[in-house]
Amino acid sequence: MKLGDKIRYLREVEGSLRGLGRAMTQGELVRAIADEVAEAPGTISQSYLSQIESGARPHLTNTSRLLLAKFFKVHPGYLVDDPEGYHPELQSDLRGQEDKLDLWLVGGAERFRRDRELRKALLAISRHEDSRGALLLLESVLETPKLAERLMEVLRSRD
Repeated sequence: MKLGDKIRYLREVEGSLRGLGRAMTQGELVRAIADEVAEAPGTISQSYLSQIESGARPHLTNTSRLLLAKFFKVHPGYLVDDPEGYHPELQSDLRGQEDKLDLWLVGGAERFRRDRELRKALLAISRHEDSRGALLLLESVLETPKLAERLMEVLRSRD
């Protein structure tokens, strides 16, 4: 993943975590950093963020990398382009995979924010204590003949 894509993704996740229902704008991010990052080693401008996200600037300065890493609570090493052929899903730690799954679900909810029902469903799964298990259960329900239809009938009858 390219650096600009990572920053856009982090703005999406941060906006969702803050209850905005959308990605934080670059301007909101700049203001939040100025307001919230104690002992900030510097500042960052909206135009600089725009250049990074568009690829016009391929790298962050060390000061900006540290500032963004502190704000987003990520390791500074995350804020670089991934090497060719790098695949984060190769991680074997199950909890790390579940954290990534939850972030992926939140990102999906942001991408489908206009579909309120789908957004709500993705966020509900991401907040579940066993989101992986919830998705595996959904697969089992869908693979069992007519079970999904029967469950929908039961749920509709409760309304």
